Amino acid sequence: MRWFLISFFLYSSIPLFSQKKLVFVDKSYEEEIRTVQLYPAITGNQDKLRPAVAPISNQNLVLEFDDLLGQRSNYYVRIVHCNYDWTKSNLQDLEFMNEYNEYTISEYDMSTNTSVPYVHYYFELPAVKIPGNYLLVAYRENDENDILLSKRFMIYANDIALAMDGQNQGLGTLSVSNQQLNFKLNYARLDVVNPMESIQIWVRQNQRWDNARGNIKPSFIREDRRELEYRFFDKTNQFMAGNEFRFVDFRSLNFPGRNTGRLDRSKRPFHLSVLTDKTREGQAYAQYRDMNGNYVIDNQDNRDPSLSADYVFVTFTLSSPPLTGNVHLLGALTDWDHSSTSRMDYNRAANAYEKTLFLKQGWYDYQYWVEGTNQNSFQIEGSHFETENLYEVFVYYRPFRPQADLLVGYYQLPANSR
Repeated sequence: MRWFLISFFLYSSIPLFSQKKLVFVDKSYEEEIRTVQLYPAITGNQDKLRPAVAPISNQNLVLEFDDLLGQRSNYYVRIVHCNYDWTKSNLQDLEFMNEYNEYTISEYDMSTNTSVPYVHYYFELPAVKIPGNYLLVAYRENDENDILLSKRFMIYANDIALAMDGQNQGLGTLSVSNQQLNFKLNYARLDVVNPMESIQIWVRQNQRWDNARGNIKPSFIREDRRELEYRFFDKTNQFMAGNEFRFVDFRSLNFPGRNTGRLDRSKRPFHLSVLTDKTREGQAYAQYRDMNGNYVIDNQDNRDPSLSADYVFVTFTLSSPPLTGNVHLLGALTDWDHSSTSRMDYNRAANAYEKTLFLKQGWYDYQYWVEGTNQNSFQIEGSHFETENLYEVFVYYRPFRPQADLLVGYYQLPANSR
């Protein structure tokens, strides 16, 4: 009966016939596939907060995820090479892979002492031969159409130098809600004939692709210095700075942490209510550390959180009158997805927006995002140029051979680092 109720909740809002079409984004195609993380394994648990980006000289990316079916299955992985705009490239597998492009996910463990049983899978990604954009695709048995998940990752080379000019606010000091990155790229180490056409860049904020900036052209080209200057004189390519992320801490179910409300233990899985949130629009900026929208899996009641952390129904509530445009619960907890996965429902009796997710124990960042092209999407959170954000610049170059977009430069540019 318990698993029937869980399955009904998980599938009730998901169109069944749309789950298996491969899309080149971070996505779980089955509701039993949960807590998908792809990160560079360097030091420890904090690695999982790092972007899925690695140098071609040290490819150390790791995939982890849970399967709530609770029994081991035969899962496989393949790698898809992508253009700079995340469309599939024309390269053949052997042009970017060192061997046959199918790998078995052989490392797994069963959960321990959890009300929701699951199998935790672990997979070290194979090395690729050329830098660029890649999509990892996991699927069941030998059927590449029976997709479990897709996850983007990037492998880069250091062939382009970047220099900042120190003007991060943009439009002088007039913009109190935006952030801007002015920088120069030096391509002296590459044999570039037409940099305007053959070099492309993407800039993203806090590892999210939903508001990333692409197809950005340089403001100046200095061929004598082999430099491209990116100076944004208007708001077209600026970022709304946003606000520090809200958070909830349920690393312990015996002693729930900050911003947790009522924990219903009358049935399993438990149901946790997050303290009701209110709008932050018009409020002064408040400085505190966050994880830029990410999350950390942890269980302070038992050891080995990967296997002992339990799954909980978590209800988020935003006290607000009805707004024009859908309200979404955004962060890594919803893969920054602007769909039914993140869209909140309005409860007129409570005068509030509500959303319930099925989450693994941990510490989660989140924000409320208002959908719409003719309004301020940050109207609930507010936007302040003082906000700490992490920006990443991806530089792509398409040579004559191979006919593919190579990721020849990657830089992290923190704003208001503390």
